[in-house]
Amino acid sequence: MIDVEEAKAVAERLLRDQLPRRWAHTQGVGERAHELWGVLGERTPVVEVAAWLHDIGYSSVVRSTGFHPLDGARYLRDVLVVDDMVCRLVAHHTGALVEADERGISDLADEFSLPDPDLLDALTYCDVTTDPDGCRVEVEERLSEIMMRYSSTHVVHRAVARSAPLLRKSAFNIRRRLGD
Repeated sequence: MIDVEEAKAVAERLLRDQLPRRWAHTQGVGERAHELWGVLGERTPVVEVAAWLHDIGYSSVVRSTGFHPLDGARYLRDVLVVDDMVCRLVAHHTGALVEADERGISDLADEFSLPDPDLLDALTYCDVTTDPDGCRVEVEERLSEIMMRYSSTHVVHRAVARSAPLLRKSAFNIRRRLGD
């Protein structure tokens, strides 16, 4: 399996120069994942690796369909030959199944089966509590920021509006386990 330092290096190579704000966000998500040892124990490295790699699908080197979770997961599986659970986490992070439906992509769950729900909650929590600049934020602030960035007719806006209850629940599940 790819380790955290290797994942960090891959993400940096793909995002830092081309997408500096996405790189800042990714750094924050990776740092947040590292904080979950008390919740996930020995399973933490899988979430940390996925956290560092979750947005690589935005890179022009990786992008093929324009749907970053799918593009990133395929790149991890086909090019880097990364652990299946990491690929599944990247493919399904932060409401990706809902966005896939909005985009007319009906076979995401066939190509990448759903990952362990606790691990997916953890990755989603890290993503929805990190703003575009890598700073810690509340879930509602993050969701609002995403919704404001896209018009109400944009696929991302529609997907986030539909998946918001699930995203909140994922964050709540992890916060409860953290004792927040």
